[in-house]
Amino acid sequence: MTADDILAHPALAPCVRGQAQSLLQIQEASPRIASLFATQQRWLMAHAALAKYFRNAANDPGAGLLAERFLELVQHHKLASRNTASAFLKELLKYDMIRFVAGSEGRRHRPIEPVPAVLMALFHWHALHLGTLDGLDGGARAAGFRARPDLLGAIQPLISDGLIGSGDVRKPGRTFSLFTWVDEGGIVMDRLIVGCQQGADGLARIRTDVTSIAGLAQRLNLSRTQLGRKFAEAEAMGSLGWSGPRGKSPLWVSADFRREYHVAQAVKLAIIDAAFEACVVHGRPTAGAVAPA
Repeated sequence: MTADDILAHPALAPCVRGQAQSLLQIQEASPRIASLFATQQRWLMAHAALAKYFRNAANDPGAGLLAERFLELVQHHKLASRNTASAFLKELLKYDMIRFVAGSEGRRHRPIEPVPAVLMALFHWHALHLGTLDGLDGGARAAGFRARPDLLGAIQPLISDGLIGSGDVRKPGRTFSLFTWVDEGGIVMDRLIVGCQQGADGLARIRTDVTSIAGLAQRLNLSRTQLGRKFAEAEAMGSLGWSGPRGKSPLWVSADFRREYHVAQAVKLAIIDAAFEACVVHGRPTAGAVAPA
């Protein structure tokens, strides 16, 4: 399905609502791993690193990824500055989300690899989105993927290429962009979408079950000050607001803001669908058969 096909599908709203709920559950269960994708920048850097890792595995199993090659990749795609990318890798090492490849002691440049928990989380992320696609057309992508976990190493690099190469992904709608470049901004939007009243098509303002910025920040373990500042910016843009007294009444989101969210999901899902089709339907392996342990 193309992004336009997905966006026009009548089941899109409930399907992405369920997807958002599942993403919130992943964040609650593994907040440290979820922080890998906390901002648009980190999300794209993580996908770039994983794609390079899987492609290296295709040519030389156990090769891992050299930090220098990752830094060059980030700079080539203009995802972040070299210093930001280097700090990102150091953070991943500090919190044991990547590790040095066993047996590489003594090398001047030691290769790194994701730990099994990260590969498992990545596997579930793919299965979740494939399940969303199945919900739209009655397919069986998620079941097929779960039956062949080794497909992860082939599909992820194609998805990474699609995400990094998409102008719609790199430059989303203005309100969506406002949140994706702040820590945990994606999770905040997922929470707002989950809280939207159902059957709201045609409404200019869609009421949510969120009544307090402080409560939302506490639940998601975010800075209340930072979150409040972003909400104020979004409110000034007309993307959200209060249905009554500020902080004491349900928050609403605009139909345009919700559509931006749906557009972003449609673009992402179309990229994932194309990658799945290339690997499974057309048998186009592009990386190593690295499966989560």
